[in-house]
Amino acid sequence: MSKAQDPFYIVKEEIQESIDKLQSSFHQWERIRPENEQRVRLTKELFTNCKSIEWQVDELDKAISVAARDPSLYGIDEVELENRRRWTSSARTQVGNVKKAVVAGKENGNSASAMHRELMRLPDRSNRYTVEDNDDFISSESDRQMLLIRQQDEELDELSASVERIGGVGLTIHEELLAQEKIIDDLGNEMDSTTNRLDFVQKKVAMVMKTASATGQCMMISFLLGLFIILFILVFFT
Repeated sequence: MSKAQDPFYIVKEEIQESIDKLQSSFHQWERIRPENEQRVRLTKELFTNCKSIEWQVDELDKAISVAARDPSLYGIDEVELENRRRWTSSARTQVGNVKKAVVAGKENGNSASAMHRELMRLPDRSNRYTVEDNDDFISSESDRQMLLIRQQDEELDELSASVERIGGVGLTIHEELLAQEKIIDDLGNEMDSTTNRLDFVQKKVAMVMKTASATGQCMMISFLLGLFIILFILVFFT
């Protein structure tokens, strides 16, 4: 099975795309001041995305564990299995690093916000900004916040679509595994039945060989050989 058709690589690409978007959002989060409300909203989204990606990686690990029971059945070897395990471990580490950084930044941001609120209580004696300057600043900041909100909404829509696609691929993998297990069970039962039939024929041949004369043995051997060929055709070609 080629990589383009392998369900593992399809899911892997979906997860890697989600990780890339997560890191992009994280870099955007780093540039926002701790006391900004947009950072609070983005922090919640980062935690949600981290949890979603971790669940996807866990499901991929489960699929790898199933394939590891019989790698030859799925056309892979131990080297490929190890490569897949290393990738899921790396993906989990990337997500964990983002989560740790966001947690640390959230704690530091709470302290910075408290200090900022204390400074805001002090009277302003500088009078460096006019009313017009303040209005322009508020308008510009509002526009920037609206743009960030629209970008986040688009990223959430894409993430939701990715999760749905990954869920569909997971169901397909599960159904394929069940179908293959049934085929293997049926093949095993058929082999057992065929073995029993051949054993029965061999025993009959041995009994006849002991009791028949030389001419009778030849005739009986020809008859049993024809019977064996008929049974063989019935078992394997019908």
